[in-house]
Amino acid sequence: MSQPVPELPVADVERAQQHYRDALGFEIGWLYPGKEIGAVSRGGVAIFFRKRKPPFEPAVHWVFAEDIDESYQELKSLGANIVDPLEKKSWGLWQFTVKDLDGNLFYFHNDSP
Repeated sequence: MSQPVPELPVADVERAQQHYRDALGFEIGWLYPGKEIGAVSRGGVAIFFRKRKPPFEPAVHWVFAEDIDESYQELKSLGANIVDPLEKKSWGLWQFTVKDLDGNLFYFHNDSP
C-alpha cells in the first residue's frame, strides 16, 4: 500500500489551494471544472479538497516530521497558523499544531527534538 490521500472539507477549494501553497509550501495540483474538488502536493504527499457547506466537521491529521525543529521553523516563516507552539508534550512527543483556514488540524510530531 502507499500513503493514503486525505480529502479535507473546505468552504472554497481555490482559496484552500492558495493557502496551502503560500503558508504550507505545497504546489497546486489540479482543480475540477465547477471548483468542487482540487488537490495540492508536496514531495510524496497529496491532499484533496472538497467543497462543503459550513458548518462542517474539520479533519484531524497526525504528521511525522523527520526534523521537527526544521519543520516548525519553515512553517512559521511561511506564516502558517500555528495554534500550539513546538514543545515536548506530557506523553513524550515533541509536537506543534497547525490549523488551516477551514479549521482542519495538523499535529506535527516526533519523539526527539
